[in-house]
Amino acid sequence: MNYKPLGNTGLKVSPIALGCMTYGIPDRGNHPWTLDEEQSRPLIKQALDLGINFFDTANSYSDGTSEEIVGRALRDYARRDEIVIATKVFFPSRQAPNIGGLSRKAIMSEIDNSLRRLGTDYVDLYQIHRWDYHTPIEETLEALHDVVKAGKALHIGASSMYAWQFAKALYTAKANGWTPFVSMQNHLNLLNREEEREMLPLCRDQGIAVLPWSPLARGRLTRDWNASSAREDADAFGKTLYLERTADADRQVVEAVASIAQARGVPRAQVALAWVAQSQGVTAPLIGASKPQHLQDAVAAMALALTPEEIQRLQAPYVPHEVAGFA
Repeated sequence: MNYKPLGNTGLKVSPIALGCMTYGIPDRGNHPWTLDEEQSRPLIKQALDLGINFFDTANSYSDGTSEEIVGRALRDYARRDEIVIATKVFFPSRQAPNIGGLSRKAIMSEIDNSLRRLGTDYVDLYQIHRWDYHTPIEETLEALHDVVKAGKALHIGASSMYAWQFAKALYTAKANGWTPFVSMQNHLNLLNREEEREMLPLCRDQGIAVLPWSPLARGRLTRDWNASSAREDADAFGKTLYLERTADADRQVVEAVASIAQARGVPRAQVALAWVAQSQGVTAPLIGASKPQHLQDAVAAMALALTPEEIQRLQAPYVPHEVAGFA
């Protein structure tokens, strides 16, 4: 495994991160397809054995039980100083006043809750899960700065938002001498490339690590166009990401992935993930793994070098999409 710096930091991360939304108590939260602890632990152990040192979760995943399961597994299977733990704050872990959002009160409370559930003194990367339209960005940034200065997080990152919002946050932090964002976790795959317009150029210019979520488009890039899966059928959020209006172009992209994978003699997941990993400025795509093969394909994709002609074939059918995932 060839490790990479996380943006402009000295932190070294594997070129793929294990997205841990897949792990959590199934009847907690809005992810009924999650794996329980007994099913999750072998996959987390396998990721470590393959050289993956970057694990991403959130306070809201399965009502916080994702953090608990991941934290216990990493304590049992890994050395804390060798791994990178990332979590997020914004979505409420329960329904009550002052629990969600990015107010100073919410951030100070939720970082302690996350550390307790993870069983660690600090997280390597603390990310805002979305933009908070009801809290001044100055309040959010100063609170995050204080979290870092208290030693509870080493770095801070952001997730899906408009490029103008991220630029405002970067400028505001710099103007006030506060801890800057070092990463952007955004929606990028062959079926949604809208981040190429503004967010990716901004991140390249500012030296921001890009950590794409859903690089396989919720599995749509890994199977025939008319096929489905149990997760897709139960994934209410996923149904909002890929719309009927672009279905014909999306189908052509899926077929191009299948054609190249067949010619290469590799699974489709490897081709789709290789495209994301090779996109300019991308540091580490987040992959969800519910089967051992998912992890094996992810690692193999890092060594799959697509040719310029293959990249052109994959990209040619694309048409503009509506902003999805945060707007």
